[in-house]
Amino acid sequence: MSTTPIYDKLKALGITLPPVAVPAAAYVPFVQTGKLVFLSGHIAKKDGKPWVGQLGKNMTTEEGKAAARAIAIDLMGTLHAAVGDLGQVKRIVKLMSLVNSTGDFTEQHLVTNGASELFGEVFGPVGAHARSAFGVAQIPMGACVEIELIAELA
Repeated sequence: MSTTPIYDKLKALGITLPPVAVPAAAYVPFVQTGKLVFLSGHIAKKDGKPWVGQLGKNMTTEEGKAAARAIAIDLMGTLHAAVGDLGQVKRIVKLMSLVNSTGDFTEQHLVTNGASELFGEVFGPVGAHARSAFGVAQIPMGACVEIELIAELA
């Protein structure tokens, strides 16, 4: 790993980037076109298994936020694998977050803050991004949250 300020920040936060997860279906983990890198949706994992749950039913907003933060770490691992050095990231452009939630749960945006805040902390101003957060009836394997990312390279 590089010794850019981003990696120093990850080390200070006690974060070790995971390897790229093997896709669970017919897709690739990332695609680069021009200076943009699109990362496929990553589901929340806990202890290496899907982090199963539904917000508003058997998970709290704070638990969902922790799951979104965990996804952000996985996304950074995939982004590192895609580009070789997170210092090459010019901007985290957009996150799209899907939150497995009941019909009356309305804090998807707060759940997604778990990822957004970590990107801001690690990347600084480069980590500020556009975002969508949706409540959905179900996510593959029963996961509580799924997030995809678009980044721009220098």
